[in-house]
Amino acid sequence: MSQNRLSKIEKVGFVLRPDSEDMLDLYTKIAGKFEDRGIEVCLDQGSAVMLGLEGIGFELMCQEVDLLVSLGGDGTLLGLVRRSYGFDKPVLGINAGNLGFLADIPIECVDDMIERLLVGNYRVDERMMIEGYVEHEEGRRDEFYAFNDVVITRPTIAHMIKLDASIDNDWFNTYRGDGLIISTPTGSTAYNLSLGGPIVYPLSKVFIMTPVAPHSLTQRPLVVPMDFAIKLSSPDELVIMIDGQDHYRLHPQDRLVIKGAAMSAKLLHKKEHSYFKVLREKLSWGDE
Repeated sequence: MSQNRLSKIEKVGFVLRPDSEDMLDLYTKIAGKFEDRGIEVCLDQGSAVMLGLEGIGFELMCQEVDLLVSLGGDGTLLGLVRRSYGFDKPVLGINAGNLGFLADIPIECVDDMIERLLVGNYRVDERMMIEGYVEHEEGRRDEFYAFNDVVITRPTIAHMIKLDASIDNDWFNTYRGDGLIISTPTGSTAYNLSLGGPIVYPLSKVFIMTPVAPHSLTQRPLVVPMDFAIKLSSPDELVIMIDGQDHYRLHPQDRLVIKGAAMSAKLLHKKEHSYFKVLREKLSWGDE
């Protein structure tokens, strides 16, 4: 689902690629472009400290701004979307990285995009997110959100894992191998793609469950609606990776619960943005 536009754009909040002290000139230049058009700019405290500037606490920034700006690569945008979950603020991804599947506004197109924001010539795409938690044996929960994927894998390469999976309390499979990826449609072009999982249109509302190096060749990727709750447990000690950035331990007797998040991520794009064009360009599909 896509929304047409925001009610107003008067203040934006920036989050920058971490560990990038050389980004001061770039940030200053881009922030100035917003300010020249009467849009107030604030900077996340963590990014500000990195550059030696004044910033604002992340949660306060999310409360005050009309939209968030990710300046970096896809990893920067992933982290921003997860951290801002619950504030319902759209994210504009300016690509100062490499791939640019998600952060798709090139530096040279920032002026044009700001003009589009001011006149309403853009769209807001709503993308499914994952809500999950690890429920430990003693009842404690580690809760998380994921935009791309949740990867369940082994902590060492010594042996394969066994992972029991149920959907809405109905056991349906035992995975044996190196692990399992549970991906959103947005994440279908990430780790899921490298393992032969399907590419799914990003505005779809489904999970993609892709086994990692399965012991049996009959184990295939599975696509299920986001309405289902997926529950996983294992007799092994496992590692759970969230968007490749955060991780948790899954101990024997613990269980992992995955479901579709109640709130979607909102990404700003040019009105004519084409996902299929992005695929052609990034994956080098078709004739030259």
